[in-house]
Amino acid sequence: MTFRPKYITFDCYGTLIRFRMGDTARAMYADRLPPEQLERFVHDFNAYRLDEVMGDWKPYVDILKSALERTCKRHGVKYLEEEGQKYYDLVPTWGPNPDVPEPLARIAKEIPLVILSNAANEQIMTNVEKLGAPFHAVYTAEQAQAYKPRLQAFEYMLDQLGCGPEDILHVSSSLRYDLMSADDLGIKNKVFVNRGHDPACAAYNYTEIKDIGGLPALVGL
Repeated sequence: MTFRPKYITFDCYGTLIRFRMGDTARAMYADRLPPEQLERFVHDFNAYRLDEVMGDWKPYVDILKSALERTCKRHGVKYLEEEGQKYYDLVPTWGPNPDVPEPLARIAKEIPLVILSNAANEQIMTNVEKLGAPFHAVYTAEQAQAYKPRLQAFEYMLDQLGCGPEDILHVSSSLRYDLMSADDLGIKNKVFVNRGHDPACAAYNYTEIKDIGGLPALVGL
């Protein structure tokens, strides 16, 4: 695949920024859960976060707190409100995956970069600044009033850009949050950054790379 899009659109957390939810949960509950159950806790917390974003928009801090409270209930662990808040407060401190800054900066000189993220408005720009590349636009679920994987989030981005699904290349490390929905919307040009977050599924018609270092070649750079 070599395709020169009008825009390259990215998921942010996990794809560009190193996503630390699992690491935080392991550190927080290591003294309360045995190792095998702790890994199941991390898995369930991930599942509940996805479930929480499927409904009407609500603040991201509420998504995290509710998902954590449900996970704690499932595992018989006492939920503490201040621990739920800690996850939200940590998000802006996260930096990029090490493979991201150099190729991203190289691509940005030739093709406008865009982010579509489930983050809150008050958080996202702190993370974007750590990426070290200029972005044409950064869109959030808060602006769209819908979280990915809901199609409304992607439709908001396309409307704001004034382009169609055929004009963009969408890049994500998540099939469930991004690439399945992108495929449903007719975004033919998709890249799966396989960081081990989701199992691969070639039926969604993407090009797979192991990290962002593989992206420049796909757009002829």
